[in-house]
Amino acid sequence: MRYILKQKLLSWGDDFYIRDENGQDVYFVDGKAFTIGDQLSFQDLQGNELAFIKQKVLAWGRTYEIYRNGVIVAVVKKELFAPFHHTFYVDVPGPDDLTAVGNFFDMEYTFTRGDKVVATVSKQWLTLGDTYGVEVADGEDDILILASAVVVDMSCHGDGRRR
Repeated sequence: MRYILKQKLLSWGDDFYIRDENGQDVYFVDGKAFTIGDQLSFQDLQGNELAFIKQKVLAWGRTYEIYRNGVIVAVVKKELFAPFHHTFYVDVPGPDDLTAVGNFFDMEYTFTRGDKVVATVSKQWLTLGDTYGVEVADGEDDILILASAVVVDMSCHGDGRRR
């Protein structure tokens, strides 16, 4: 499935709209303002929370937890030392961990499970607000991958600076 992940320009928190390949809104990510560390609610269009993203403030390096129904379903951690590209590890229960590796400019990311590509993320150049094309392989957890793509954006392009 193909998605467009677009950051809302004028908002108190980091908000994102997620559209399908036909340009129809399918999800909304509501960034909470005035919190210690990033906190975002991943919702369907009726406002039902499908996932909650929370930054671990006292962690070594950029680390986020993704919750569903109050239970941690993944921990996304940015590799501390990556001089030429950023690497993220998506630790999920069981053997299905993901790795997301970016290119030199942090504009392209590939999510893999072992040797299998499960998603690709491409940041569009010269747009107002961060905009990404996200392609998720059939049979994958779209919500988990989209939430992880939001974490990548928050870590690499949040607040208009590279972290």
